[in-house]
Amino acid sequence: MTNVLIAPSILSANFSNLKEEIQAIDKAGADWIHLDVMDGHFVPNLTFGPPVIQSIRQFSKKPFDAHLMVTNPDDFLEEYASAGADMITVHKEVVPHLDRTLARICELGCKAGVAINPATSISGLEFVIDKLDLILVMSVNPGFGGQKFINSSIDKIKSIRNLVGDRNIKIQVDGGINDKTSSKVIEAGADVLVAGSAIFKGTGLENYKKNIDVLRSKS
Repeated sequence: MTNVLIAPSILSANFSNLKEEIQAIDKAGADWIHLDVMDGHFVPNLTFGPPVIQSIRQFSKKPFDAHLMVTNPDDFLEEYASAGADMITVHKEVVPHLDRTLARICELGCKAGVAINPATSISGLEFVIDKLDLILVMSVNPGFGGQKFINSSIDKIKSIRNLVGDRNIKIQVDGGINDKTSSKVIEAGADVLVAGSAIFKGTGLENYKKNIDVLRSKS
């Protein structure tokens, strides 16, 4: 039995009622709160930034997991750390000096993560592995919720699990996670499941708890 962590993505929450949504997933058993930051440039969508994160920080003591799907994350690391992010994940595809960026995240007192898109190789991660707390495998192309899981992600998760070995690095998977795909990614080596629509199905604490419990039961 794996102690898998569940990180609901608030991208699928009701933004007109965000305070209550955050409190509900907290009480429903979320381990982390996943924050999908999109800039409309690196990915074809625009979401939210530090002011929204800062405004909701007071409603949960759970770790805030900021996934920066932005072209220039180095320009904003301090702002996300100050807003209350506990973990900051940047994309391998856009960071020219990944070692330096990860070191800066750690200096700011946050855990450091790197994300890789479906067509991105894991090559090179071995050179920054000593600075990583988290590796995020995108199992859909980032930018929109509700996409279908890309099956080639399974082999990538397995390769990352071999690379990580017994190091204290979480392997997170984001995209198309539901009651059918979660068992496959857990078996491949995932530690943290990010899910949006699968968790925010229905409304309110009771439904969210049931949805989280279903994902957790696959471990």
